[in-house]
Amino acid sequence: MPMPAALDRENPSVLVMPGPGLPAFDYVRASKPDEVCDLLLQHGDNARLLMGGTDILVLMRDGVLAPKILIDVKHLPGMTTISFDPAGGLRLGAAVSMNTMTAHPAVKQHYPLLAEAAQAVASYQLRTRATMGGNLCNASPAADTAPAALVLNARCVTWGPDGERIIPVGAFFRGPKQNVLMPGEFLAFIDVPIPPPGWVGRYIKLGRNAGGDLAIVGVAVLGYPDANAASGCRFRIALASVAPTPIRVPEAEAILANMPITGETLERAAPAAQAAARPIDDLRGSARYRKAMTRNLTRRALDDVWAGLRKEG
Repeated sequence: MPMPAALDRENPSVLVMPGPGLPAFDYVRASKPDEVCDLLLQHGDNARLLMGGTDILVLMRDGVLAPKILIDVKHLPGMTTISFDPAGGLRLGAAVSMNTMTAHPAVKQHYPLLAEAAQAVASYQLRTRATMGGNLCNASPAADTAPAALVLNARCVTWGPDGERIIPVGAFFRGPKQNVLMPGEFLAFIDVPIPPPGWVGRYIKLGRNAGGDLAIVGVAVLGYPDANAASGCRFRIALASVAPTPIRVPEAEAILANMPITGETLERAAPAAQAAARPIDDLRGSARYRKAMTRNLTRRALDDVWAGLRKEG
């Protein structure tokens, strides 16, 4: 929302409209995790973290937020690094930019679904600054990386006054723009385990234009062979922008695990995803439209993943 007008202190009868720019704040370049925790505890809501700045600086410019101190965490050890272990999986520093992540060889080779979701975020220019850590911490229901993180069983690694905490990404979101970080705690890393052998993934986003828009609906699907499933395969399905938080859809996943995978089975799973959606009306789309597109996009993603599995198999 725009910055509200204010009264001129010299002449209270005159309204002063805000101009472009940021409110005054102190900048701190943190060098140790404990320093960040201490500053967050000391300043409370008057302190905010700075990683890419693509959200916080816009909110400050528009008068929505006016923190007294910005704590730059990009220079903490590991915050802008990516590491991959064939046994343990991927570790992303929370301040790694989206473009750095999508260009990394390990991400492109082992986690193409994550790269596909990240490339759906905003524009290329914005992704040079935007981070996956910020995308998750903002806890927007429309976060593009969240559905991919959900189906990949990612974990959020945080640091706080009591040390390290590991939180499954499905438990990280508490509500719109609300996460489970405690006072003095911040997100340091995102860990993504090795996906199941033979997996195929797909992320489909519907926006109002071809790029740069928030998702009206986002659907991530991951499928993989599993001899223990009655169907011979298991699927993971996650949705964005259709509930207070990004969500998994276990009802649709159960249908696909327990019935032979046919066109009819895929057609039954898509309405189960639609039933799980609890969207709202907003400027980007009505709840009714979002419900309908949840079904359509889920079916499209399932078709693509099933085609990929048959090709791999």
